[in-house]
Amino acid sequence: MNPYVIIVAGGKGVRMQHSVPKQFLEVNGQPVIMHTIRLFAESVPGIRIIVVLPKQHFPTWEELCITHEFAVPCELAEGGPTRFHSVKSGLQKITEEASLIGIHDAVRPLVSKEVITRCYQDAWFYGSAVPVIPVKESLRERQGSTSQPVDRANFVVVQTPQCFHSATIKHAYHQNYREEFTDDASVVESDGHSIHLVNGNPENIKITEPADLIFAASLMRMY
Repeated sequence: MNPYVIIVAGGKGVRMQHSVPKQFLEVNGQPVIMHTIRLFAESVPGIRIIVVLPKQHFPTWEELCITHEFAVPCELAEGGPTRFHSVKSGLQKITEEASLIGIHDAVRPLVSKEVITRCYQDAWFYGSAVPVIPVKESLRERQGSTSQPVDRANFVVVQTPQCFHSATIKHAYHQNYREEFTDDASVVESDGHSIHLVNGNPENIKITEPADLIFAASLMRMY
């Protein structure tokens, strides 16, 4: 099964308090999205990369590739109004029937190469692979005006890349969009499939706020 990855980059940078979309903000001299793409190119031999962007950002991406001399081969797909629609657009670029498809947030440039490799290997064997990490903080469940503690051992934090057999993920995305589709695993699960969990890495945060950029830059300098 040939490997693909769909890099979803539809962020607008609202919480980042910046006019530049967060995937294009620079960390250690390069846009966040380029760090992310390079990780997959270096981790999975022969991987084919599809970058999903809002159509109006295509020229910006092309200019950034020239400016930063970024030569990793990528195919662009037009983003939609939600993540669900953006992923569906990326899937339409993949015509090969027997393949492994990973879906990853562009603004997660700190996923480890080990996690990427593990996701593709486990997805080949189990049909799916979703990285998770344990919950460290105490949790409480709200019930109206009250709340009660819950056992954090029963919960995990979900990350990306989320990887699947192509037939599984493509069929799942034939469903109509629903608000409860918060990630690809929820789409696949609603189509009747179980989800195989793998160990993620704690550093694999989703960059959404200014402090996240500082954290990412520090970690990249360390490694």
